Amino acid sequence: MFLFLVIALAVVVAAVTLAVVGGGEGTGPLPEVAPERLHDPLPPDRPVDRSDIDQLRFPLAVRGYRMADVDDALNRVAAELAERDARIADLETALAGARTPAGGHVSMEKPAPEDQR
Repeated sequence: MFLFLVIALAVVVAAVTLAVVGGGEGTGPLPEVAPERLHDPLPPDRPVDRSDIDQLRFPLAVRGYRMADVDDALNRVAAELAERDARIADLETALAGARTPAGGHVSMEKPAPEDQR
């Protein structure tokens, strides 16, 4: 029984080795395969929204996900978040400048002309 297992193991190892380095047909080792790329990247023509992030799926690589795809997506999201944060800060500053201390409303009426002497 032990001899049968050793022979079977040797046959399997030989078959795998021949498949990887070539089986003598002159084809050589296995051909290089192009890495799988992100199928649905983030849209370049409009801002990223929640549904884009929800639908984002990264292709698997040998040790997890392709770092380049993940880095590209994170850089894009970080840039858009920074842009939105800056826009929110500008709007809050403009809103604070438009408020008056009494009541928080801006008068839309023209002030009455003062007498000039």
